[in-house]
Amino acid sequence: MIKQAIIPLAGLGTRMLPLTSVTPKELLPINGKPNLEYILEECLEAGIKQFIFIISNRKKNIKKYFYNDKFYNKILKEKKDERIQKEVKKIKKFRKMIKFVYQNKPKGTGDAVLKCQRLISEKYFLMLLPDDLIIKKNCTKEMIKIHKQKKGSVIAAKKVPKKTVSRWGILSLKNKTKNSFQITDVIEKPKLKNAPSNFAIIGRYILPKSIMHEIKKLKPGHGKEIHITDAIKNLIYKKEKFYGNIFKGKYLDCGTLKGYINSGIEIFKV
Repeated sequence: MIKQAIIPLAGLGTRMLPLTSVTPKELLPINGKPNLEYILEECLEAGIKQFIFIISNRKKNIKKYFYNDKFYNKILKEKKDERIQKEVKKIKKFRKMIKFVYQNKPKGTGDAVLKCQRLISEKYFLMLLPDDLIIKKNCTKEMIKIHKQKKGSVIAAKKVPKKTVSRWGILSLKNKTKNSFQITDVIEKPKLKNAPSNFAIIGRYILPKSIMHEIKKLKPGHGKEIHITDAIKNLIYKKEKFYGNIFKGKYLDCGTLKGYINSGIEIFKV
């Protein structure tokens, strides 16, 4: 069973400026609730017991959000507000499940995952990118079900318009069924003529702890960063089993201002 989830939160959120100059994008409210809480609730519903947040010194407000007891105690002492009491209780519940690690230099998703190595206790773990929200269906729950069936790693996949494949990490596949397929390669932002499919990677991964050893061997790639997709490719070439989950929910991109606004509209409809 997958019990641990890594959530990289150290990015500066430059695509959301000027909003993120003060507030981390993961704490920006969507219909009255921080983006990050939608991710946590998805995981809790799927049985996750522990979260590992990767933050930086510039984003300590994320930790403060879960440890602001002095402020809340003062408010609640002065005003017996049931809504605030309920929210504080929820935050304290989350806090018991969260561990923090730091990535103070932006060295990529691979480097971020490697920071968590000492805390990973099981053979497999979950990683979620907070820019990607999936509503209406629980994607994490779907992925864990496939993991149990296939006994391998799982990546959430979405069919994208063919003309947009150069914007995505694209999967090469075989043995496709209604809900899943086996991944045979990962191609990062290919030209249309070189794209093996139009199934793109979305920010949900079930990964083996052994990926840490592959990350350590990687050299910086595009943008001088260590990319988790390079480590995944290496494991696939070594015949490790990776599967794509064709999730049934609705994908929302919260990483841009336009996507953030649209996410609020879509979540309001649910």
